[in-house]
Amino acid sequence: MTDDHGAAAATTATAARGPAMALPFDADSLAAPLGTARMTLRPIEPRDSDDIWEYQRLPEVLRYIPWPVRSREEAHVHTLKRAGMRRLGEDGDAFHFAMSLRGERSLARGEGSEPRDRVVGDIMLRVTSAEHAQLELGWVLHPAFQGRGLAAEATSEVVRFAFESLNPHRLNAHVDVRNTASAALCRRLGMRLEATLVEDVWDEGWQDSAIFGLLRGEWEARGGATAS
Repeated sequence: MTDDHGAAAATTATAARGPAMALPFDADSLAAPLGTARMTLRPIEPRDSDDIWEYQRLPEVLRYIPWPVRSREEAHVHTLKRAGMRRLGEDGDAFHFAMSLRGERSLARGEGSEPRDRVVGDIMLRVTSAEHAQLELGWVLHPAFQGRGLAAEATSEVVRFAFESLNPHRLNAHVDVRNTASAALCRRLGMRLEATLVEDVWDEGWQDSAIFGLLRGEWEARGGATAS
C-alpha cells in the first residue's frame, strides 16, 4: 500500500464519518466571555456558589431538574465540581456557563467578596456523541427572574456559540414534559419535538421526557438566528 493510497483511504473514512466537532475545547481558550444585551455568559466559578445555591435549593427548580436536595455545603461542593468541568473532548464531558445579570448585585458572602453581578442561572453544553457530532443543551434560571426573556436571550447566544465554535451536527435537549416553559423555549430556539420517552424517569411517580433537536443546517437556514 502506497502512502498516497493510505492518505486517500483516511480521507474517505473521515468523509464517511461526517464533519467532526471542534474538540477538544477548553474554557481557557475563550478569548472573552459571551455577552448579550443584559448578561455576561462565562464559565461557572467557585465564588458563584452562593448565587447558585439560591436557585439550586428551590423545590420549583428541583421539580424538573435531576438534582437531589442539597445542603448549602453540599451545593458548594457541587458548584466546585461544575466549575472544574472546563473541557469538552469525550462523550459525557460538560461545560457550564454562568448567567451573570448586569446590574443585579451578587449575594456572595464572606470576607473579600467584591461587588459583582449576580448569577441568576446557568447553561450546560454536554458532549453526547463526539463520533456523531452531537451536543446536549440544558439550562436553569432562578424563578424570580423568569418571565423576562432572560432564558431565551442566554440560550440563543450559547446555541450560536455552539454551532459557530464547536461545529456540532445536531443539538439536543431533554425536557420533563411537565415543564411547559422549557418546551416553549425549545421551540423558540427552533428545536423540534422529536420523541416522547414514556415513563422513563421516576420522580414521585413515573414521568415522561420530551426530546427536542436542532440540526446545524436548520440553524444556518434561519441565518443563525433564534426563531421568533
